[in-house]
Amino acid sequence: MLAIQISGILIPAAILLAVAALFALVIVVLSRKLSVEENEREKEVLSHLAGANCGACGYPGCSGFAKALCEGKAQLSDCSATPKEGKQEIGKILGVAADGEDTVAVVRCNGGSHCQSKYEYQGYGDCRTAELLAGGRKACPVGCIGLGTCTDVCPNYAIDVGEEGFAVVDREKCTSCGLCIRNCPKKLIDRIPRSARVYIACSNDCRGKDVKELCSSGCLGCTLCSKVCESGAITMKNNLPVFDYSKCTGCLKCVEKCPVHCIKEVKE
Repeated sequence: MLAIQISGILIPAAILLAVAALFALVIVVLSRKLSVEENEREKEVLSHLAGANCGACGYPGCSGFAKALCEGKAQLSDCSATPKEGKQEIGKILGVAADGEDTVAVVRCNGGSHCQSKYEYQGYGDCRTAELLAGGRKACPVGCIGLGTCTDVCPNYAIDVGEEGFAVVDREKCTSCGLCIRNCPKKLIDRIPRSARVYIACSNDCRGKDVKELCSSGCLGCTLCSKVCESGAITMKNNLPVFDYSKCTGCLKCVEKCPVHCIKEVKE
């Protein structure tokens, strides 16, 4: 009787164990197969990324970003260093639309030595530390501090503080990775289409009279640029010109007309 009871327990247990072992084997085989396929896809995606390993996308290098893309945790638009063609190829691999327009960083400040200073800063220095003291040394609340935080974080040495005391981007070296944008304490650095010919190098949206008291190179909000633009590519918003680059013909009339020369031509 006891043998029958034991047999009644052991047989179902053996069946359950066999089924569990079978499922475990299937899971192992599938996981290995899928893992290989996923790794191959990650490698293919990685081959089309810029390889800058700048970390601006928020992931630990391009390999981490490629893994996140394959897992659906990231978007192509998170990477600004990869050119349009590379994004298009990755889009084909992943079956998603590529965010394609190439961009370049610009510094929206033309002040530097043309902007008054509130005090002379002496001490350890980058812009982030100086900004802690009364918002930085410049009288303009959105003026470039000029101590080179953007220069320090740029992996491509594409941005530097010139003799005039404000940061300038080297268009040819810039990959638009976004590290300078994230680290500028004044939020003065922005992206424009790489095909653009002009940009506004001022961020102060106060009235012209107030701006002039602080900086001789600040935008006066005079609207002359919008009036001279024949293609209607410039509109005024909060006392600053806004460019519609889809309409801009690159005639440079706005550059020539600006009385304080804060509309800049993007040099080739």
